[in-house]
Amino acid sequence: MRRAFTNDFSWSKSRHEKFQECLRSYYFFYYGSWGGWESGAPQDVRELYVLKKLGNRYAWAGSVVHDAIKDALLDWRAGRTVDPAQVEARAHKLMREDFKHSSTKGYWTQKYRKTFSGLVEHEYGEPVSDEAWKQNWETVRSALGWFFGSRWPELARGLKPAQWLEVDAGADFSTFTLEGVKVFAIPDFAYLEADGTPVVVDWKTGKARDGYDEQVLGYALYVTQRYRQPLEKVRASLVYLNDGVEHAVHVDRDAMEGFKARFATSVARMREMLADPTSNTPKDVSAFPQTEDLTACVRCAFRRPCGREAAVAATKVA
Repeated sequence: MRRAFTNDFSWSKSRHEKFQECLRSYYFFYYGSWGGWESGAPQDVRELYVLKKLGNRYAWAGSVVHDAIKDALLDWRAGRTVDPAQVEARAHKLMREDFKHSSTKGYWTQKYRKTFSGLVEHEYGEPVSDEAWKQNWETVRSALGWFFGSRWPELARGLKPAQWLEVDAGADFSTFTLEGVKVFAIPDFAYLEADGTPVVVDWKTGKARDGYDEQVLGYALYVTQRYRQPLEKVRASLVYLNDGVEHAVHVDRDAMEGFKARFATSVARMREMLADPTSNTPKDVSAFPQTEDLTACVRCAFRRPCGREAAVAATKVA
């Protein structure tokens, strides 16, 4: 008998950021949409579920790059040869297929690939020029070009089997427990150097922003727990693919204690919004107010059920 899904409480950096940005969006994403995949789900729940799976064109570009690099790393780990031109061609073909699926709003009726459902720009009929869509592809092409010309392919090909730890293992595997809470931490790449030093790497296709170091600290903590590595040995890097910049994230006891303190505060605030913390049952939706910042609504897939669609459209016209 298949085990029934339960909406258990967990924590991730992305969940924390959504909680910080808009409580109503947070409620829709983690609670209101729950069960929307079921064939008999109420229409409003189904709508929230479909909408939560939509991304924007910038996140889409990043996802395509991450998937392409993940496949290349897995090929190198298996001893297979990787042709960068073929990787680029596959990514371009995939994006054309994604665009067709999304532009026809196939995500409402069809199952598609796991890491892409559709785009919020298509759902709300946002005016995006052909040049902007082409630039989205250029972002992907540029990031892949830099990656294959960087030090990382040679490094990956030179790793022995025992040095490989993880390649974007996915949410089914990359979790650990912190203060009794399940935490999602999915490093893009983790390996051991020749001297046994563990390294965690996170690829980025956008610009640097606050919060990225915090995300990688979570990855470092995950590696220390899962692979029983001493914290003081872990090295961590943010790699900005489109800028060709590698940023070392400082990992030490003070940094980790700061992370744990911020984590505890975040968890406590989330639990304050629960009617029953034991079953992860939220308070009524009215306890989760909308943000007053319309710039956040411009990026949000829930603007229609939230009642902000017209306001966002007016903002874009202005």
